[in-house]
Amino acid sequence: MDKIRHVPSLQGLQALVEVSDSESFTLAAQTLCLTQSAVSRQIQQLESHFGVALITRTSRRLQLTAEGEQVLASARSILAQLKGLEDRISPHKRPFRIRLHVSLAVRWLLPKLSDFYRQHPDISLAIETVATEVVEPAGDSDAYIQYLPKVPNDQACLTLFQEKLVPVCAPHLGPLATLQDLQRVALLHRSVDKQDWRVWLAAHGAEALEDYRHIPFNLDELALDAAARGLGVAMTDQTLAAESIERGVLVVPFGEPLETGGVYALCLQPMAASHPGCKVLREWFTRQAQR
Repeated sequence: MDKIRHVPSLQGLQALVEVSDSESFTLAAQTLCLTQSAVSRQIQQLESHFGVALITRTSRRLQLTAEGEQVLASARSILAQLKGLEDRISPHKRPFRIRLHVSLAVRWLLPKLSDFYRQHPDISLAIETVATEVVEPAGDSDAYIQYLPKVPNDQACLTLFQEKLVPVCAPHLGPLATLQDLQRVALLHRSVDKQDWRVWLAAHGAEALEDYRHIPFNLDELALDAAARGLGVAMTDQTLAAESIERGVLVVPFGEPLETGGVYALCLQPMAASHPGCKVLREWFTRQAQR
């Protein structure tokens, strides 16, 4: 009979990951809700199991040995696989996780969430926001909402709304009736590349972008707030500004919405199908898109 092979302790592997990430036994102990001596014992047991030193300790810092780096890589992989397995087998124990841009969350999703929870109080959502222009899918997210330059040809992606660019400003900023009037105010940008204003001005046969004054931001939320305070005219998506326009905080001084062909879409990750709330969520987002 083959000799039974003992495996390293999961607690030891977790301790190694936390010590490596924090570079401190004290901080790792706080994260794991253990004493510092308990974390030290777990690392020692791990070193005893492999028969090599995993961490070198100096008066200034902790550093993993070459063998420690190998064990750490395996520890991260093992713990990630176990977490993924738990999510797949027991998805009801966790919320449905959605990742999206912070401006889209504030301006579009949050105003609708009360309706969702009123209809589905048994389903919990975890909203993760990012400030980067491109929303990259994360390994631990069930779905993400991102801007796409055209309608996606993918059944896993649901188009929520088309991009329609409009200029908006505070009601008292006027009178603004023509393109020439824009030259006496600042153009507010929701991205540092100023691309939205560039596209809108070109479509309306206006002067070059360099002929105007500019105040760039990196978020719709900042540009729209600046517009509401009378700092200038912001270029944004009509849907994102809709609530402020309805309340009279912002107005569209002139011009028709410019359809760019781009869309905002909800894209489901493969793991989302195992979550019991996936079907309900897709149906709810479909109704929001139809509105």
